[in-house]
Amino acid sequence: MQSLENHFLIAMPSMQDPFFKRAVAYICEHNEDGAMGLVINQPINITVGDLLDKIEIDNDKSTHAASVAVFAGGPVKTDRGFVLHSPTPGYAASQELSSDIMITTSKDVLASLTTPDAPEQFIITLGYSGWEQGQLEKELLENSWLIIKADPDIIFNTPIEQRWEKAVATLGFDISQLSSEAGHA
Repeated sequence: MQSLENHFLIAMPSMQDPFFKRAVAYICEHNEDGAMGLVINQPINITVGDLLDKIEIDNDKSTHAASVAVFAGGPVKTDRGFVLHSPTPGYAASQELSSDIMITTSKDVLASLTTPDAPEQFIITLGYSGWEQGQLEKELLENSWLIIKADPDIIFNTPIEQRWEKAVATLGFDISQLSSEAGHA
């Protein structure tokens, strides 16, 4: 089994699950026990500043970071926050997922987001997407997802409403030409 860590799952146009319709999910972990990922293009109606207020972390509302949207990372543990961020020295609680992306659930990192010590780039999701053993492989066989290597530029620099299209465009073909039917020779 090839690990899909540090890859994007791009929902096929036929995906009907309302949570994953036109979703781009960043896979943080994938092994024989299952997979865990964060949807990076489903903003919810809460900003980083609002979230920090809710969890009683002081923050500077005048910063750009305080006005950034928080995302629905998936339907599992939606009360838990995950921060994907650019590599930042001194963030011992963060785990490196690639040379460009780290992840943490640390309150210390959350508390830094509206300060000069913040990572240069970050997104916060509430909740995550989880697949039990064999489930993701089954969904891939059913043509539910396309897979590409993750691109930090899509996570951190691409406008939210363009992330699905940009991820699809990296595949080099017109997605409208795709059928939802699995091919059988």
